[in-house]
Formats: sequence, C-alpha cells, structure tokens
Amino acid sequence: MLASGIIGISQDIFESLYSHDIGAVVTKSISVRPMKGYPNPSVVPLGNETYLNAVGLSNPGVLAFSREISKNKEVPIIVSLVGSSEKDFPKMISFLDSLNIIGYEINLSCPHVSKMGMEVGDDPEIVCSMVKTIKRHTRRPISVKVGIGQIDVVEMAKTATDSGADIITAINTVRAMKIDSQSMMPVLSNRIGGLSGKAIKPIGIRCVYEISKKLEVPVIGCGGIFSWEDVVEYLLAGASAVQFGSVLASCNHGLFTKINKELKNYLDRKGFKNIGEVIGLAHRY
Repeated sequence: MLASGIIGISQDIFESLYSHDIGAVVTKSISVRPMKGYPNPSVVPLGNETYLNAVGLSNPGVLAFSREISKNKEVPIIVSLVGSSEKDFPKMISFLDSLNIIGYEINLSCPHVSKMGMEVGDDPEIVCSMVKTIKRHTRRPISVKVGIGQIDVVEMAKTATDSGADIITAINTVRAMKIDSQSMMPVLSNRIGGLSGKAIKPIGIRCVYEISKKLEVPVIGCGGIFSWEDVVEYLLAGASAVQFGSVLASCNHGLFTKINKELKNYLDRKGFKNIGEVIGLAHRY
C-alpha cells in the first residue's frame, strides 16, 4: 500500500499508482477543516534514504477531499483521518462513508502536531473513546496507526483493539530533531519533526513483531521499506500487509510492479504456495 502522508490527496495520482500494481492507497491524514501545515523547511533529507519532516498535517479538509475522490470507481482507498476530539470523526465519516472507499486509518501517532496525533494517542481513555465513536458511525474496517510515544506501543495497540479497531498499522514516524552546526538553529521550521526512511525499519520490525505476538489482530507494517527483502522481513515479523512511503522520494511508481515480481520469485525459491505462509514465521523461535 501507499503509506499515509506521501502524495496522498490526488485522485489522479491514486489511479496512476493503482495502474502500477499497488494493492491500495492510504490518503494523507484528513481533518474536519483545512490545515495549512508548517512553513518550509518542512522536509529535510538526512542521507542514506532517511528523512526528517514536520509538514504539519497539511490537507484540504474533508469537504474538499470528499469531492476529490467522489468519482473513484476502482482504486482501493483507505482514508486516513485525524482529529483533536472524538466529535471530529462522525462529521468526517458523514462526508466519506457513502463514497467508494474500503476503510479508514486513524492517525493517533503523528509526532509533531499539538493536540492531535501522538498527544491523543498517548492517552488510553481518549483512544478508547475515539475508536468506539468511530465504530458507532461506520461499518467499514478501521485501522489505528500507532507509534513510539510515552506508552508502550503494544499497550496502545491493545487499547485500540479492545475498543473495536479491526487492524493496527505500525509504525508512524519517530519524533526527532536536527540542528545545523553553522546557523546553530534547528533545520525544521517546527524544530521537532518525524524521522522516516531506512533508519526506522528496525524499530518498525520490532513493533510489528511484538504486537502480532501478543495480540490477535492483523498488523500492517510501515517504516523504512525500500525492497522486497524489507517486505519479507515485515511479513516474517507478523505483518499481513505493508506500506511504502519514503521510498517514493527516490523511486517511480514502477517500484511496486518490480517488488511484486521479486516477492513471487522469493516464494517460488522457498517453496511457499502463497504469501500468507510467510506471515509470522519468525515467531517460531
């Protein structure tokens, strides 16, 4: 899948990705009202295909976005939603639920926007209330996207699933910072951002492994996936599906066709009949 936050607000781009063998697209996180986000610099490459960003959840708001995808016919779209209170979500669902989408991903782990994301996700009572409210207003499956915050990621996932979440997405970007030695100032306008790309893959693998080992819930792996080997590693850890994000900064949409072909070759070499046989095999040890 396309991970949330990456080129995720254009129906034309969704259709282009789908024509290049992507399984589904997750949109940018959508809020009740438009959000401008933070001024530049908001994305900084750190080398070795690792990035630091604080975009600030910029998005056009649910009304404009629902119009953008209103004519979607065949692309499997998962809409990422973000809100500061449980009251935000019924409003957004009322615009989206009648459209041709396959579900929702709830962003409870953005590390750099106040009163949203991780600040919400670190409070189990708020997580419980939000998830239950969302489930009362839709029959579509929902995934809760978790990250590295003040509470254990497995406990956060458990709270979400106990409250009705159907799926867990792990992980979001990791709270981080960079300071320029010459200007002696933080490089991001927001100072603090989220780390993504290759550097966070071992963290993502660990989180997926622990969540899938302790909870009976499908997990979508996300963080630092650049190759078919990375996909296999997440599957072995227990992920039922994966999301690609930072890799699209350096690769074109043909990446998905290439990785699908390489995954099939891997299954043939190992004697597996289907990809499902790979999921969670690392838990044998």
